[in-house]
Amino acid sequence: MTQPFHPYEEITFQQFVLFIKAHRKQIEENINIYLNLEPSISETDRKIIEALLRSFFQLLTNSNIEVSDEDYVSHLDTWLQSQLPILNMKSFNLFQLIFEKSLITLMNQIKYNRIITILMFLLSIYTYLAYSYNKWADENFTDIAEKNIHENRELKQLQLLDKLNKLLIRSSGVQELPYILKKCEEYFHYKRCVFYAYIPWSNQFYGVIGAELPKVQSMKGQITEENIVFSSKKPIYLRNPKNYIKEEHIKLFNLSSIIFIPLTHQDQLFGWLTFDQLGEHFDCSKEELALLEQAGKRLGLFLSRKSEEVAKTSDLHLTERESTILELLAEGYDNKKIGELLFLSEHTVRDYVSSLMTKLKAKNRTQVVASAFRLGLLI
Repeated sequence: MTQPFHPYEEITFQQFVLFIKAHRKQIEENINIYLNLEPSISETDRKIIEALLRSFFQLLTNSNIEVSDEDYVSHLDTWLQSQLPILNMKSFNLFQLIFEKSLITLMNQIKYNRIITILMFLLSIYTYLAYSYNKWADENFTDIAEKNIHENRELKQLQLLDKLNKLLIRSSGVQELPYILKKCEEYFHYKRCVFYAYIPWSNQFYGVIGAELPKVQSMKGQITEENIVFSSKKPIYLRNPKNYIKEEHIKLFNLSSIIFIPLTHQDQLFGWLTFDQLGEHFDCSKEELALLEQAGKRLGLFLSRKSEEVAKTSDLHLTERESTILELLAEGYDNKKIGELLFLSEHTVRDYVSSLMTKLKAKNRTQVVASAFRLGLLI
């Protein structure tokens, strides 16, 4: 006789997240135990799995993210994109194994009576991540026609990068970045391109170049590990930037979809380019992201070389003391603290800051730093 089917109780993503948050410490303890006890994990794999689990936990427990049940898959996609450099099927399976074991152990420890409900939802997350990963990672083109299309597209991408190379070679210095960004909009078919500079001393970002410059230069903030957009070394495409970008910034720039491209050279981060379509939603393929990533590397190389030439190409002359104070301003220090560090009076520091504002044609301290980045004085 056939047994009657008893459907399990379903939960929402928010309920799942609340459960994880409520038992975060115990789950993390279980993860550490299983990471060290699992015999099938090598030391190299262990480090990768640990990084995956840590970032996945940040996604689930970040208090700044309130995800609706309709769009949580977009956040899973964003997390997956940020982990592509270390993710493969082996690491994905081990990540799944350790997280699941840790969760089951936790539920047994607290005698939780809805184990099936939690595990079924976790299974739905794994299923989606596996599907999404395969969609991004599968590059096997068996059909000859598709292969030809791919090769033609690849040729066009190489031609685009060649145009960008020639543009950068012809450019005389970082002062031409506004023109370069306008050409990037044209080359890659986006309506807006903005440059945000990275400040390593204070681990912050500043808006430097882009249309509606006062709005761009009003953008600044601290970078934290929880911020997937700025902590990822790979390009990030956000179909919907909600929960990753502050609501006031989304309204300020009328953002819908957006792409973040890190500008790097030899592990040195100079900042990020963003591309968007001025309020219109758009899609972005893995190939397009790869193309923009290559563009970001070329711009990183350009910034690394041109920064060495600033002293030769710029008509702006800063004294050694002004340069020191400029760097401390970029680190976020106020006049009083700068005076303490340099053994100067607060009044003297104020005079130096005033001199910098005059030379850089800036109205305030924020514009001083933004203008310095734009001129290459802080790169």
